[in-house]
Amino acid sequence: MNRNYFHLHLVSDATGETLIAVSRAVTAQFQGVASIEHVYPLVRTRTQLDRAIAEIGAAPGVVLYTLVDKELASELERACAETGSPHLSVLQPIFELFQSYLGAVSTSRPGAQHMLNAEYFKRIDALNFTMMHDDGQIADNLDQADVVLLGVSRTSKTPTSIYLANRGIKTANIPLVPGVPLPPEIYATRKALIVGLIASPERIIQIRQNRLLTLNAGQESSYVDRMSVAEEIAGSRRLFQQNGWPAIDVTRRSIEETAAAIIDFLKEHRLKFIAEG
Repeated sequence: MNRNYFHLHLVSDATGETLIAVSRAVTAQFQGVASIEHVYPLVRTRTQLDRAIAEIGAAPGVVLYTLVDKELASELERACAETGSPHLSVLQPIFELFQSYLGAVSTSRPGAQHMLNAEYFKRIDALNFTMMHDDGQIADNLDQADVVLLGVSRTSKTPTSIYLANRGIKTANIPLVPGVPLPPEIYATRKALIVGLIASPERIIQIRQNRLLTLNAGQESSYVDRMSVAEEIAGSRRLFQQNGWPAIDVTRRSIEETAAAIIDFLKEHRLKFIAEG
């Protein structure tokens, strides 16, 4: 497929993560179009802004920015107008909406969302817990987890766990291995939400084959045998059904979509946990 490319300049007085996420979400809606990203993080002085303006002048394109300093924002807008580059302050419409509704004026604090507050330390704590409980490493304190993910090999347990941890959710994941029983602690936990991850045999085999190739390992094993993999998945389905654990088919889901579904389950689980005392 032929792609049309355009220059996308993202100017931020913080890390630029907000601009990257927003721009990629929008670009994904246009088939056959791809952006050449130019990211300028931590732009808080005129000198730093001038570097960004010079690159915009050399490769005009769409300019998105989050600059709370009005003088810097005005200078960037002027430069964009001179080069014919369409530009937008991504957060400004949201600021105005909030200000109108709340009746309060926002405080201009660059990178305020990244300040070292309680939410930040909650995410760090969740990440530490998640890394220590990856792939069934520790199972004796599962009740300290918010979520426990179960699934056969290559059902995206680890990346999903890390994504959830970045949302401040302590997540443990345990692999389902044929012939190996689950740790008994899994059946005793009440606080943690247990979620099963499943996928089609074809998808699992494809990922496992790629894994073996990267390890220069042989392909002749039950690890990638169609019948063996199908039995593994069927066994995991039965396990989840027998214990009343919700299951998510990740075959065609992105990590973000899987995590969103888990977060919905978690909200319901927490309400039920509180109701039961």
